[in-house]
Amino acid sequence: METIDLIVRGAAQLITMDEAQPARDASGALSLITDGAVAVDGGKVLEYGTTAEIAAKYEALTTVSAEGMVVTPGLVDPHTHLVFPATREDEFEMRNLGLSYREISEKGGGIHASVRRLREMSRAELIKKSLPHLDCALLHGTTTLEIKSGYGLTPKDEFKMLEAVAELDRSHAMDVAATFLGAHEVPLEFRDDKEKYIALVVNEMLPEVARRKLAEFCDVFCEAHVFNIEESREILLAARKAGLKLKLHADEIEPLGGAELAGELKAVSADHLIAASDKGIAAMREGGVVPVLLPGTSFSLGNGKHAPARKMLKAGLPVALGTDFNPGTSFTESQQMTMALACVNLKMTAEEALRGCTINAARAIRREKLVGGLAPGKQADIIIWSIPNFQHLGYHFGVNLVHTVIKKGKVVVETAGAVLRTLPV
Repeated sequence: METIDLIVRGAAQLITMDEAQPARDASGALSLITDGAVAVDGGKVLEYGTTAEIAAKYEALTTVSAEGMVVTPGLVDPHTHLVFPATREDEFEMRNLGLSYREISEKGGGIHASVRRLREMSRAELIKKSLPHLDCALLHGTTTLEIKSGYGLTPKDEFKMLEAVAELDRSHAMDVAATFLGAHEVPLEFRDDKEKYIALVVNEMLPEVARRKLAEFCDVFCEAHVFNIEESREILLAARKAGLKLKLHADEIEPLGGAELAGELKAVSADHLIAASDKGIAAMREGGVVPVLLPGTSFSLGNGKHAPARKMLKAGLPVALGTDFNPGTSFTESQQMTMALACVNLKMTAEEALRGCTINAARAIRREKLVGGLAPGKQADIIIWSIPNFQHLGYHFGVNLVHTVIKKGKVVVETAGAVLRTLPV
């Protein structure tokens, strides 16, 4: 009998999201294993099966019981703005009193409020403020996430943000993917010369981000009031030339054609998509784009507008879900909350929501070969949930359902009470 590092055993339901296996059983339900177990060695999944099958082949230095509970891959969050200088709860109050985004911006709020404060902060201060949010995400079952820049809007401050993201990746158990979002807004000092700011992004920021390997992706806020289609195309083509993978904030407010642009450029993902057109959905499918839907943003804004998830699913798109965690419009680190909102407001099933926060979310940051599933050879990022079946994800909301988080084969959260280890695992 082979001795290995870890066995998770006795799961009432083990859901692997192993796409090498059939996605559904004969009844049409999500493929799952009753009394399931996962064998882990060297931080990776070795094998999965029933508890009896795994026990017959392996003995483990550590055994974790999941009796009566559900086991899934660690959650992946493909869209966050987790590094920021301060919260903006005053804007939440303003919105609830009826003020529009433009009115809040005219009062000094919005992205520009974060820009002003971030420029005054050091990298060390940003890291210190960000660590509790990473811990919170981990406590709620997220084991891999993406973080964007975009609150600096100068070369020095954008690089400072991305340096902070890199340090968070090095110092925390969480795996972090970095995205350069210098085209998040036009800074006030370039209000009357947007073309000059775009030139700064293209000619100075992007080459240095690529040279220093500060980010893997480049994103653009593609909306009429920020960067239009042609401006977004210019920035993204420059990013591709520099060697970065492409993302877009697309069609959040109006059907501008961001989804179509994402399809044209074969971007990794297009995010938000509340106003995506049928043509845009078809373009994303043709271009192999992952749609990332952010129901927490719609919930926080309270505008009753939601992305057409069912149309995208019917079109065969691999719909991913993210928190859009940011200080202004979606202040939650919890992908559990995202799943609940996706079920209620996007009319997604529990299976679709779970897939959206695991393997499809991994696709949206090009990590599907590493995380998002419990296939042999992938990272052993495992969540044990204090629920009797996976359909409680989405159904039971507003509380933390996590029992245990395992990252790269090591327990990092136990009974959701504390992060046991926040250093790299």
